[in-house]
Amino acid sequence: MTTNRQTIAITDPADARVAAYRDIRERDLVGRQGRFVAEGTVVLRMLAAHHGGAQGFAAESVLVLENRVAGVADILARFPEDVPVYTATSEVLDAIAGFPMHRGVLAIGRRSEPPTLAAQIEALPERALVVVAAGISNHDNIGSIFRNAAGFGASLMVLDETCCDPLYRKALRVSVGSVLSVPYVREGTTLAGLEALQAAGFAVWGLSPSGECEIGDVDQAQRIALVLGTEGEGLPQAVMQRFRTARIAQAPGLDSLNVATASGIALYSIAIRNGFI
Repeated sequence: MTTNRQTIAITDPADARVAAYRDIRERDLVGRQGRFVAEGTVVLRMLAAHHGGAQGFAAESVLVLENRVAGVADILARFPEDVPVYTATSEVLDAIAGFPMHRGVLAIGRRSEPPTLAAQIEALPERALVVVAAGISNHDNIGSIFRNAAGFGASLMVLDETCCDPLYRKALRVSVGSVLSVPYVREGTTLAGLEALQAAGFAVWGLSPSGECEIGDVDQAQRIALVLGTEGEGLPQAVMQRFRTARIAQAPGLDSLNVATASGIALYSIAIRNGFI
């Protein structure tokens, strides 16, 4: 690596080399051959740190505001030389993106075929905390849950097939890049994922306002899976009927906490009680 990274100046917003960055607000790249938009210095740093890692993330190119190149030179130096780094003035960058890009730092990333759930479970340590998301479709929530999972020592995120893609630009940004650092899989049904985890020795606990015990009373275990449901509907009844559930005590008069907030409280409690952090 070298801190004197060569850059390529882009002076025309229509330049074909930056076509992937055009109108990103209206045309997010999620779902297009596994490509995604990384926005901001923090997310770029995470992409550089996990480029070429086991989770299959890599950068295709970077686009930076010309007056920000020096400030992110250490991050750019982490990428292989075959990842082009483009620079542009604020006027050109805004015209490419389709809106004012105040952060001035973008990258196009891709994820190769990710490991399967079975492979992810096989790779888990003997002591592990796993977060399972059931039908969470809000990008802010999924991003926040990933951030909480990273902060409280989760080894894996399991998303069912109805969850939103965490590589959506906003979800990735809200997670402060944790989507790239916390191993995850997005496939199948919630029950299928929970059955696989249970077979691997995980104690499964669903988080619900009607849970049978307080979150602080969840039994200690070497392996714990915490299941989170979507806003409004909560956990599927099939999960509620089959697995144990816990609740978070709160003042009367409010139906429930936001799932992202609740995940932080629950994960902290479990992590502290079981020594995951």
